[in-house]
Amino acid sequence: MSPIDWATRPLKKYADFSGRAPRAEFWWFYLLLVVAVIVGTIVDSIIGSKLLGPYGIVTCLVYLALLLPYVAVGVRRLHDTNRTGWWMAPPIVLSVIGLVMMRPALSDPAAVNNPAVLTSMGPASLVLLAACVLGLVVLVFFLLHGTNGPNNYGDDPYASGAARAM
Repeated sequence: MSPIDWATRPLKKYADFSGRAPRAEFWWFYLLLVVAVIVGTIVDSIIGSKLLGPYGIVTCLVYLALLLPYVAVGVRRLHDTNRTGWWMAPPIVLSVIGLVMMRPALSDPAAVNNPAVLTSMGPASLVLLAACVLGLVVLVFFLLHGTNGPNNYGDDPYASGAARAM
């Protein structure tokens, strides 16, 4: 398969959380996601759009459009290493909780000089730190080789004769 085929495969399996995804499928799609976000950010800067901090409407739409296939291919990637897809939930949930806790500081730049706001950011920082640590654990899982042959989540994605791209 070509890199374009690997990158677009998660879009064809938009919300498919079953089965397995080899490293090539996950990482080529991730590269597509990064390029799409960069293009969206450039378009936002050209049109002067700002919606959430530095992100404009185009970047936010790109994130929203690619969020579900990213989570789905991530779950399938974890399945390829014979792990449950639920490993993706804690970093995502903790990140959302931490950002909600930091909302006062993020929404008002002048609040950074307010000691009360800075004091309230301590627990949020710990929550975000936990999200980062768990995110690194999941990243290591994404980097590991998949299980050779069938596992609890399905047949080997390379068993059909697809060459190992990575």
